[in-house]
Amino acid sequence: MLLLQRASVFPSDPTTAIIKVEKSHHPPQNQIPVGTNAAVKFISNCISLESNRESKLSVSLKWTSASGDTEFSSAFPPDVIIVGAGVAGSALAHTLGKDGRHVHVIERDLTEPDRIIGELLQPGGYLKLIELGLEDCVEQIDAQRVLGYALFKDGKNTILSYPLEKFPANVAGRSFYNGRFIQKMREKAAELLNVRMEQGNVTSLLEENGTVKGVQYRTKDGVEHKAYAPLTIVCDGCFSNLRQSLCQPKIEVPSCFVGLILENCQLPFANHGHVILADPSPILLYPISSTEVRCFVDLPGQKLPSIRNGEMSKYLKNIVAPQIPPELHDPFIYAIDRGNIRTMPNRSMPAYPLPTPGALLMGDAFNMRHPLTGGGVTVALSDIVLLRDLLRPFHNLNDAALLCKYLESFYILRKPVASTINTLAGALYKVFSASPDQARKQLRQACFDYLSLGVYGVGCLLFPFPSFERIWIAAKLIWCASGIIFPIIKAEGVRQMFFAATFLAYYRAPLGRRSLLRRRGEISPQPKWL
Repeated sequence: MLLLQRASVFPSDPTTAIIKVEKSHHPPQNQIPVGTNAAVKFISNCISLESNRESKLSVSLKWTSASGDTEFSSAFPPDVIIVGAGVAGSALAHTLGKDGRHVHVIERDLTEPDRIIGELLQPGGYLKLIELGLEDCVEQIDAQRVLGYALFKDGKNTILSYPLEKFPANVAGRSFYNGRFIQKMREKAAELLNVRMEQGNVTSLLEENGTVKGVQYRTKDGVEHKAYAPLTIVCDGCFSNLRQSLCQPKIEVPSCFVGLILENCQLPFANHGHVILADPSPILLYPISSTEVRCFVDLPGQKLPSIRNGEMSKYLKNIVAPQIPPELHDPFIYAIDRGNIRTMPNRSMPAYPLPTPGALLMGDAFNMRHPLTGGGVTVALSDIVLLRDLLRPFHNLNDAALLCKYLESFYILRKPVASTINTLAGALYKVFSASPDQARKQLRQACFDYLSLGVYGVGCLLFPFPSFERIWIAAKLIWCASGIIFPIIKAEGVRQMFFAATFLAYYRAPLGRRSLLRRRGEISPQPKWL
């Protein structure tokens, strides 16, 4: 296999490139000067020389033009098209590119994103980042270590530390500016010669006889293009306009976040996320740099006070500020007065895939949960590790029907991790939200005291001396807890969550991958009766 390792342009002669060529299993050859206009001819000559010896060649050329734009030429079409270069798309591009795939990434806007989502990475997500070789993407962006959570309720607080004793010292959660994190991953992906990053707006999938063949997209100059690949992976985020044909979207918006940045203040507990069990719903705070704290105020429903006419500022000052810890009160008021108040809908969407030959859906385009627990980035990275391992045995992705059938195992094997995080996010949000119902109040208190979903609360009600009223409240508490957790589990899929081994697709995954997941406890062992 021929790999063009490096291509650069002479400043004095932008029509000439230096190309570094490598044959697989051989040391790199010397640098070869060649006119860029002759690059394709040069590549073709190399291909003809090697074609009798190797059945597959991987040749690509990337150079910088005189204008400073990155140019790309390939003797072969890409193996994979990735739509979107957010957290999922950029991490996936780097991962598949590192495995030798030719990847074409099409992203609507390649400038640094300015988003108020995806700013928290749990320790499990950091471990996945290490598996993908992307752990340096949280370095040099002023990311902050997160060691656990602090819960506040009615003037009391409790600390929940991550159980990290058995892990190396660098393993912890991280919080950061989302845009900085994404740009680092984009840079890592773009360093690979077989990864092409292009700015463009994908408008539709190209289908032929039920198989996705590629995408149609519009570049920034308004020109329409078509790109083709054996596999198209859609990672275009929570507002995806392509998911309709690849899944059954059932989107709920239980609440909205009102986002602020508190400056030059110290959280009560350093290196911890802070969750305030406020009325009517939680307030979340965590550091995103060495001098800034992100504050999210959750507001139930989709109708918000107006920012423009000042209703939002009044609400935050009169209703929310009195519930903020005293040491953060003044920075909170100052952030309101500064006026940079942003909002975002909190979307929840279980994963209901429609397996389609030639295409796959990932990231928030595929599956979302309430952001209270900050699990979205972890789910995305976990999915990428899984998909990478599943695709490694496939050197050729051209049999779309076979690959589609095989990748049904992806939807099953991802469930234990994804569904656990999704269920926890949905359940905790409902439990942490205030309610006039006595059973919900008891459940909220029980969760605050021992992070249980009802047992401790029932015990407090029945001991030392039960009464009819207490028994009735205890029964309502259990019923209330069941009403919270069971619908979430049902939406995630009871069989997929707890009985993954009963699906035939489970056994299409490579045996080594299933064994690894069993050792990690991410999937259950095969039942003896199968």
